[in-house]
Amino acid sequence: MIGRLNHVAIAVPDLAAATATYRDTLGAKVSEPQAVPEHGVTVVFVELPNTKIELLHPLGANSPIQKFLDNNASGGIHHLCYEVEDIYKAREQLKASGKRILGDGEPKIGAHGKPVLFLHPKDFNGTLVEVEQI
Repeated sequence: MIGRLNHVAIAVPDLAAATATYRDTLGAKVSEPQAVPEHGVTVVFVELPNTKIELLHPLGANSPIQKFLDNNASGGIHHLCYEVEDIYKAREQLKASGKRILGDGEPKIGAHGKPVLFLHPKDFNGTLVEVEQI
């Protein structure tokens, strides 16, 4: 069902500093910050030859990323995102195997403008998993 690793998302308390670290220290190509109000985040994508790093910063006090940073002040890995060809087929396979879809179970449009679902970390060895339709 899953395809390649699309990105690793890292919650950061200071988006400008994190962006500078990847761009200036590691020499990576980084995107401009992009607000994604539907998910309560501002994102910067770090382009790598084989995947991306998604830097996540809270967009507002009610952001789920703010809650993550409240518990992890230095930031840290927030989730892994895997590609799937058909988000609805993937959802049905996951549900049939007893896995929990977060939210209302309906795909939302993610930061790449494509449908995504988030899967409960307790079902994936303590890791929040996002699946994104390619």
